[in-house]
Formats: sequence, structure tokens, C-alpha cells
Amino acid sequence: MGFFQRLKSGLAKTRQAFTDRIRDVLGRRKIDDEVYEDLEDILLGADLGVSTTEALLSALMKEAKRKKLETADQLIPVLRDLILETFAGNEPVESNVGKGMTVILVVGVNGVGKTTTIGKLAHHYLASGKKVLMAAGDTFRAAAIEQLVVWGERAGVDVIKQNQGADAAAVIFDGIQAAKARSADILICDTAGRLQNKAHLMEELQKIHRIIKREVPDGIHEVLLVLDATTGQNAIVQAKMFNEVAELTGIILTKLDGTAKGGVVIAIKQELNIPIKWVGVGEGMDDLQPFSEQEFVEALFEQV
Repeated sequence: MGFFQRLKSGLAKTRQAFTDRIRDVLGRRKIDDEVYEDLEDILLGADLGVSTTEALLSALMKEAKRKKLETADQLIPVLRDLILETFAGNEPVESNVGKGMTVILVVGVNGVGKTTTIGKLAHHYLASGKKVLMAAGDTFRAAAIEQLVVWGERAGVDVIKQNQGADAAAVIFDGIQAAKARSADILICDTAGRLQNKAHLMEELQKIHRIIKREVPDGIHEVLLVLDATTGQNAIVQAKMFNEVAELTGIILTKLDGTAKGGVVIAIKQELNIPIKWVGVGEGMDDLQPFSEQEFVEALFEQV
């Protein structure tokens, strides 16, 4: 099954809570205030959030008036196009790879599947012909290093590591030197997820940033935040907090297949304007893929 088919399958719960409900609730009713109220309930139920829902409804009302739409079913393709417009400027993943060594810092709270995601990222790039290394920069959490080593073995990628409690920035430094020595294209770095101590995390990430910019001045530097889609609006809270400490360049959204709250993808882009770069729709190695707004919207609005 191709990734688009897996994406459609993975979005089944969100589609039931979102576009299937739009079709069932709105039908061919005459457009009136009650139609927009029902639509508001549906958008909020799919976890688009208040701000994004209000923005979409406002734009939808303007378009409906401009196009002189009469029945609710005519709103659906307009809503689809408005959601697609939300992702304008969502930079493709591959645009930042292949122009020199790429260093990817992966951040996120514990429990979102950060280590698993790093392993899948490494697998993806390895399969596309890149030479990849990983650095075990989460030296704080028990077993984090061992978990990354296991994923490295699964993906066929070496892991640069030190002992638990070591200086994370020193591990990243070692990773960069190893990547240079081996002419690696991509170095993927794990980091600690202890957001509850923001000051310490900021200090650690700033130190890592300084080392990366000093040692790889002409490379591509990415900071990708892993979010669990099943947490819905809480994912936006995490994104806001991490963006304060890490200057995020993109979002990796996992577990889309396990939630009816997939509308949070739209809310993240609308509210934070941080590119969605990867989405995960399963447990398999190939179930993490670059995000395509076109495929996402097509899968979301299938059969509507």
C-alpha cells in the first residue's frame, strides 16, 4: 500500500469526525446562521481550535457571499480550498537536504515517540541514498541512549554516544566530527525532552546551536519538534513552548492514524506558521513520510 493510501487509512478517524460529519450534518440545507454554527461545532470537534475555526469560518462566509452560494453542500469545496491555502509556504522537506551536511536536532517531550521517529527519519534518508549518522544527545533520560542504539541497528545507521549523564553538547560535537570524518550527508541528533525545566533546556540547546554553527558553518541546520497528534490542542501548547526555546524549523506529527483530532495539523500551521515537515501514520519503518499538504487535504476530503 502506497503512502497516500496509508495516509487515507490513517486519517479515517479524523475524516469521520470532520468531513464525513460535514456531509452528513450540512447536506443541501439552505445556508443560514445555523449552518455556520453546526460547522463551527464540527471544526472544533476535529481539534482545529478556536482561533483557526474562527479564521476559516470568517473566510468561508466571505467566499459564500462573494460566490452567492445558496446551499450548504456548496460550502464544502470552498472550505477545502481554504484549508489548502492555510498551508501556503509549507516548505518541502527535501528543499533543505543535499546542499552540504545537514544537522537535524530532534526535540520533543518524553513519550511522543521521539526516539522512534529519529530511527524512521534515519531509515528514510538512508533509503534515499544519503549517508546518515545519529548522535545520542539525550543523555539525561534513563535508557534513551540504549533505545537509540536499538533503532540505529534496525535502520542500519551508526550511533555516536557517550554514557548517561554526559554533556549533551559534547556528544553532538563528537557526532559532527564523526560525520565529517565519514563524509556523512545527514547527522540526526536526539535531545532531552525535559520541558518542565525550560531554562536548563534552553541553555543546553543554545550551547548545541553554537557548536553546530561553529563546526558546520555552511551546512543546513534543522530543529524539528515531534508532536503526538492524539494530544490535540495540547500539541499546540507544546509547540509554542518549544518554539520559545529552540527556534523550530519544522514539525513532525506522529500517530495521525490513532486519533480523530487530525485537524490539529491545520491549527498548528494556521496559529504558529511552523512548517509541517513529516507525518506518521503507523508503526512501520516506512510510515513516517514527508508531509504533502495536497495529499493531506485530498485524503481528508475523500468522498466528500
